[in-house]
Amino acid sequence: MVYFVGAGSGAADLITVRGQKLLREADVVIYAGSLVNPQLLKETKPDCRLYNSAKMTLEEVLEVIEQAEKEQALIVRLHTGDPCLYGAIREQMDQLDAMHISYEYVPGVSSFCAAAAAMKAEYTLPNVSQTVIITRMAGRTPVPEKEEIAKLASHQATMVIFLSTGLLEGLQERLMEGGYRADTPAAIVYKASWPEEKTFRCTVSTLAQTAKENNITKTALILVGDFLGSEYERSKLYDPTFTTEFREATK
Repeated sequence: MVYFVGAGSGAADLITVRGQKLLREADVVIYAGSLVNPQLLKETKPDCRLYNSAKMTLEEVLEVIEQAEKEQALIVRLHTGDPCLYGAIREQMDQLDAMHISYEYVPGVSSFCAAAAAMKAEYTLPNVSQTVIITRMAGRTPVPEKEEIAKLASHQATMVIFLSTGLLEGLQERLMEGGYRADTPAAIVYKASWPEEKTFRCTVSTLAQTAKENNITKTALILVGDFLGSEYERSKLYDPTFTTEFREATK
């Protein structure tokens, strides 16, 4: 049996209880070595076999899984954050289907959640933004033309941008071309929830400068939008003048 497990955003104690239990029971763990906190590997049994997928191809990962499955081993495929985002798990699951190997998927805490926590921010504020766009700049891996950054920026929604720290000059140009003001609040969150976490507030037009001044070249999320500002409306949910299914208006 194979379990795809989201390791969480970085901090070892942000893995789910279910994920931690599976790690402790696993006979084989294939982990994303470049991104998963190595502290999590201390949860495994002394005789657990560990494989760093950062040094492996898909075919090599599948070979390990196939052999472990023949041994009736419990296999954990440990991905960073929640693997539904940029986790390359679909191709693995499709291959396991073809190989008639059973698997389950255990979600994790994505780094975009940890980034909001680091900034003490809420992505969806009344009359500011009710939509979160999670995306990335086109680099060595392209993105569909209809999802080009400037087109997404035209919505003026909250944006969380992955895998783009080395492309910030182009990113800020595309964001402004799409419609964000140059002074739109932005932030760079480096290694959200890790012990070395750092946060930098800036604006759309100063993203590249801020990263350069602070030597941030990778492993960071870019947050963009007026949710980082100070203006918003109070939520109706807790407004005393608003009636809900559970509470009558008091004023």
